[in-house]
Amino acid sequence: MKATTTGVPGGEDVKKGPDTFKRSALLALGALGIVYGDIGTSPLYALRECFTGAHGIPPTPANVLGVLSLIFWSLIIIVSVKYLLLVMKADNRGEGGILAMMALVMQRQRAQPSHRARPVLITLGIFGAALLYGDGIITPAITVLSAVEGLHVATSVFDPYVIPIALVILVGLFLVQRHGTADIGAVFGPVMCVWFLTLAGLGVKELVHNPAVLGALSPWHAVELFRHNHLHGFLVLGGVFLVVTGCEALYADMGHFGRKPIQLAWFSMVLPALMLNYLGQGALLLRDASAARNPFFLLAPSWLLYPLVALATVAGVIASQALIAGVFSLTRQAMQLGYSPRMEVVHTSAEEMGQIYLPGLNWALLVGVVALVLGFRSSSALASAYGIAVSTAMVITTLMAYVVARELWGVRRWVAMPVVGLFLTVELAFFGANAVKVADGGWFPLLMAVVVFTLMTTWKRGRDILAAKLRASSIPLKELLGSFGDHPPVRVPGTAIFMTGNAEGTPPALLHNLKHNKVLHEQVVLLTILSEELPHVPHSERVEVEPLEQGFVRVVARYGFMENPGIPDVLKRCREKGLQFQLMGTSFFLGRETLIPTKRPGMAVWREALFAWMSRNARSATSYFRIPPNRVVELGAQVEL
Repeated sequence: MKATTTGVPGGEDVKKGPDTFKRSALLALGALGIVYGDIGTSPLYALRECFTGAHGIPPTPANVLGVLSLIFWSLIIIVSVKYLLLVMKADNRGEGGILAMMALVMQRQRAQPSHRARPVLITLGIFGAALLYGDGIITPAITVLSAVEGLHVATSVFDPYVIPIALVILVGLFLVQRHGTADIGAVFGPVMCVWFLTLAGLGVKELVHNPAVLGALSPWHAVELFRHNHLHGFLVLGGVFLVVTGCEALYADMGHFGRKPIQLAWFSMVLPALMLNYLGQGALLLRDASAARNPFFLLAPSWLLYPLVALATVAGVIASQALIAGVFSLTRQAMQLGYSPRMEVVHTSAEEMGQIYLPGLNWALLVGVVALVLGFRSSSALASAYGIAVSTAMVITTLMAYVVARELWGVRRWVAMPVVGLFLTVELAFFGANAVKVADGGWFPLLMAVVVFTLMTTWKRGRDILAAKLRASSIPLKELLGSFGDHPPVRVPGTAIFMTGNAEGTPPALLHNLKHNKVLHEQVVLLTILSEELPHVPHSERVEVEPLEQGFVRVVARYGFMENPGIPDVLKRCREKGLQFQLMGTSFFLGRETLIPTKRPGMAVWREALFAWMSRNARSATSYFRIPPNRVVELGAQVEL
């Protein structure tokens, strides 16, 4: 189920049908399973890392209250205020996420192409998106592993089997991706509802024995922690940051439910449950400092431990599923915006367009997750790699949100700068505390981000260079038609559809066909499929049909970056516009370029070679656009980059 908006950045959710509380409550329940899976499983490891991690501090009463104060105010400032109340207003016609925000900035660039800061912001947006791939690999590993590690608390018998059990669960999770989440997605929300109620119940159980821990809600304890611990107090922010690592995923999943149901779920259940659990863990530490080794599972009575491990594992799987689906969606957006080569996209639900499966990416993620578990071997070690990528992405989101607020919403500088300054102060502190983790494993998500960023920018730049080369070798269509003169080419029955990325010139495949076959079909359709910087294009604006001279027709089809273009859909809408043809008498002509790296101006030779390799391994246009394979003619040409 998807909420729609007015299409105005920051506009209020406008849902189909009556906006009833029951509908919002149902959407909020669904959001529990998709949106809050990541941030909702942070209690498994966050507080533990503040006291037992590589940069942990002793669990003294003052330190416990100080850490709890930092956790509370981080959830308020970063999650509640920044993301839930402000950043989620920066929607691109209902869709959220760093690429959706970047698309808003790109739209503004077209209006002010001379703005010098725009390319920098777009580059930051791409790098921010690249950073989330690291999050998509670390989150399944750390959540599932930390849940299974609860067996350590019950007995040492399971110690040798924790990693194998976690690997079996993770491999099974990726194996079922091809079936989609249509059947099991309906239970995600209720299961996570049970999870959050369990978090709250465990916290309250300990809280009633030591209500003095509620004093941690005062920011004074956070100030005292920094004053007494100095550098160690600053470095413990790396552990505190683990409580907000799901924020970027939260923003990216906004389009599935709408802003208001997500806010309702947070303020009515998620935030209270998280804080009650963190306070309960803190109360336990005030009573028994040795519980710092695993305060979450030690909250539970012995009879509840095994069911809690099972429930935590299921919650970890749900959180992992949400991140995996988010990476799939992010990759599809990158493809539509021109930052990724075509990949195989499988729709796993006939009802929900957003439920997709990318086989190649799925197996790459599985390899990465298994390598992380085998390489780090514990959730504590993985926590050292967690945070640097997400904190960097948060800073980028804040900078881009400032531009959106100033230029799209018209917020005055004296209002926007103090607010953004507060967020940047907190986030840069988190970034600094996480930066010391680079040597301990933080290098992994950064390396992955650099690799993904290089691939995305190389593909975008390479496509721009290739398009410029093809335009230079093309000729205007009017000039071609005028050259026929008294000796037009032989016309054969049927329709020829030439696909081209240039909505104005003559397709290279058409020129090659004339050169080698010296014939034209009676009806020639020049088809261009464009990706817009909008999530969805209205059906009424999807296809434009423009009759030209001598049996030529130009067709331009537009799709949003959350949609999958397809020839069957285009042909259907062409018929609705009056373009008549018989599919059995129609041939599709595609150009297939063989790319040759050169030392000419453009890109470095190694990047040109990388682009050529990516182009060779991209999914074919026939498969991607769902063109009938027995109706396709490919005409090749060599292009020097």
